[in-house]
Amino acid sequence: MKKLLALALALCLVLGTSAAMADTFRQGIDPEYPPFSYRDDNGEFAGFDVDVCKAVCEKLGWEYEAFPVNWDTKEQSLNANEHDCVWSGMTIKQSMIDAGFVISAPYYENKQVILTKEANGITSSADLAGKRVAVMLGTSGEDMLGTPQAEGGQLELAETFEGGAPVTMESFLNCATELDANGVDAVIVDLPVAINLKSRYADFIVLDEVLGNEQYGILFRAGDEELCKQVEAAVAELVAEGTYAELLAKYEDLDPLNFILLNAAE
Repeated sequence: MKKLLALALALCLVLGTSAAMADTFRQGIDPEYPPFSYRDDNGEFAGFDVDVCKAVCEKLGWEYEAFPVNWDTKEQSLNANEHDCVWSGMTIKQSMIDAGFVISAPYYENKQVILTKEANGITSSADLAGKRVAVMLGTSGEDMLGTPQAEGGQLELAETFEGGAPVTMESFLNCATELDANGVDAVIVDLPVAINLKSRYADFIVLDEVLGNEQYGILFRAGDEELCKQVEAAVAELVAEGTYAELLAKYEDLDPLNFILLNAAE
């Protein structure tokens, strides 16, 4: 009996990362990605994706835990069972599908845009030639600017930048700090984040030009189809009962028209 108990305990240690077994769901987030995920003035994790995940956990009877990830290595940490998903304004990439990850249905239509300062005199992507342009590591923006096979790739544009490539930084907040300090001339960034950063810096502007279109989804490990279905079903209930729209209303930077689940429900 002792041997059986020891074997069961060992098995639990190996498999205990499952939300269903541990009754705790760990949401992998970028803690510097407003308005989807960030730390509020009290140091607590907040944001639309955080709010929705908390509501899902409440509905499914799970304990909630936010797990900050290094965005550039988010797939590795997910596979290492450090968290149960990546759910933080994450762009669905073909490379994720090819690698066998389970991905939820898309929930948000995103655009890649140019964030700059009015004084820099940049009015279109053509004005980025010879300029120092920043992008966040591990993002679809980095892929778009540096990967020839990326859908809607902008490698030729990136080659016009100072140094022939964008400057990569650990977070969009770092990119914004550098832009504010004139360390870079522009940032390639997700539209909702650009709008959020513009609201914080009086001289920031967001150009109308769209460099790329994409969709956000939730990333799960290979084999976690059932976990994905549980989460999707709970989110669908939040949409149907109106809670999803109520949570979204808290974030002025987010346009309801870009939320696929809301539009499908109408």
